[in-house]
Amino acid sequence: MMTRILLSLLLFMGSAFNASAMTPDERQLLEQWQAGSAVSESAVYEYGVDRCFVALRIPDTVWQRMQGKTFQPNPYIGRDDLRYLRLLHWDGQQTRLGEMVCNKRIAARLVRIFRQLYDARYVIGRMVLSDNYDADDERQMRDNNSSCFCYRVVAGSKVLSKHAQGLAVDINTLYNPYVKKRADGSLYVQPATATPYIDRKRDFPNKITTSDLCYRLFTKAGFKWGGNWKSVKDYQHFEY
Repeated sequence: MMTRILLSLLLFMGSAFNASAMTPDERQLLEQWQAGSAVSESAVYEYGVDRCFVALRIPDTVWQRMQGKTFQPNPYIGRDDLRYLRLLHWDGQQTRLGEMVCNKRIAARLVRIFRQLYDARYVIGRMVLSDNYDADDERQMRDNNSSCFCYRVVAGSKVLSKHAQGLAVDINTLYNPYVKKRADGSLYVQPATATPYIDRKRDFPNKITTSDLCYRLFTKAGFKWGGNWKSVKDYQHFEY
């Protein structure tokens, strides 16, 4: 009798273990990697968390999205110099599929950093390609989007940004703005909606500081933080 009970219990546990925790919709989201979508942690576990942190050559579909937006024909950087990252991030309430395009020189570093941030439940509000915003930096920053590659100049100048090389990453961009003092004493703030977050003595969520995990991981990996600059303050910005 006892043997039959134990056998039944083992069979029940085995069937429960083998039952899929991933819904068909979640499987589709993960297999097609629909960035910005929320998925359950059980689905991530079943799919394989290591499969959610990878650097790939730029897929054709992504390359098409980039044309005329984050990518412009130029003599400095091309498709083979870039990598497409599949990443997870915690938005404060749930796990989301993230994506990023970067220079292949820092791809492995970024995969490691974002894996550590995800494991630590570090909050990153949004992480999709800038192409979703037609490469409009102001629009994506107002939406608190975190991104890397965009072939563009430094704000307010004619100098190519490190983003144009895919060697700079901006994190939680609404809460960590770019701030520059103009000659007349006024401040140029980007995004323009980020003025409540200029005062870095205030306590508010998503603020990057030198004691922050994000700061520690990026600087340990060889990146410099724009929040340490003297002439301007770019609190969202880490460049390699």
